[in-house]
Amino acid sequence: MIRVVVADDQALVRGGFRVLVDSAPDLQVVGEASDGTEAVALARKEHPDVILMDIRMPHLDGLEATRLICGSEETQGVRVLILTTFDLDEYVYAALRAGASGFLLKDTPPNDLLAGVRVVAAGDALLAPSVTRQLISEFVRRPASDRPPPATLDVLTSREREVLTLVARGWSNAEIAERLYLSPATAKTHVGRLLTKLQARDRTQLVVIAYETGLVTPSGP
Repeated sequence: MIRVVVADDQALVRGGFRVLVDSAPDLQVVGEASDGTEAVALARKEHPDVILMDIRMPHLDGLEATRLICGSEETQGVRVLILTTFDLDEYVYAALRAGASGFLLKDTPPNDLLAGVRVVAAGDALLAPSVTRQLISEFVRRPASDRPPPATLDVLTSREREVLTLVARGWSNAEIAERLYLSPATAKTHVGRLLTKLQARDRTQLVVIAYETGLVTPSGP
């Protein structure tokens, strides 16, 4: 059973998500939060698999709540799935950098939202193409001095750099395996090593690292 917390300042929205999530036989809502402070407290108390996190909330917003949850050893296994009304939300990039595992629009079809919860709970990234584009454009606008040095990738082998490049392009393990003439199991192993070496929570963080270090650029690898 995948345990879920819903964090949104609108009771009607929370109630709608609760009904939807609880309608799936493999998902269960274990708590609701009306602001970021409550979300952090529930993360510590319930240790849910996934938190559906709104960004704009009173007292403590979803961005800061995500940073606190993803940055704490106490809630290390909790995944945050950002929900927002606009695909170009100005806070999406910051939320992903804070440790969020994915992003969905609030008007996402119900089945797609449920599938998204399962994807994030499994430790995979969930990025809409529009968000990937925003990641790139935001990166391009940032001063070079704010970016991590390429030396961050010195711990990687040449093969791991290849795999990271493809992960940043949104390729699945199966697609990476086919492209590099590897078995799916080997591709998965490479991704696992990338997560360990770069101290990344999931594939979303690998995407951010690939762009921030310059391994991948908007025009190509």
